[in-house]
Amino acid sequence: MSTGKWTVAAAKAKFSEVIDLAHSRRPQTITRNGRTSVVIVAADEWERKTKRTGNLAEFFAASPLRGSGMNAKRVKSRPRKLDL
Repeated sequence: MSTGKWTVAAAKAKFSEVIDLAHSRRPQTITRNGRTSVVIVAADEWERKTKRTGNLAEFFAASPLRGSGMNAKRVKSRPRKLDL
């Protein structure tokens, strides 16, 4: 399969090929019952895509809204009562 899409049965039968293709070409999609179930990607690509840069304080400091003069007002009303 060169499309990058595999059924679970085909991926099981050719798991090494699925891994090799994920390394050399692009992520490989595994379907179950005709629907996308999982995607296999090379570990280096996964690390690159999920690498966290900075922290929450740096994120807010870099916000384009910082210094915009926007003033969000807090709603001081009590929460509504729910019967559970």
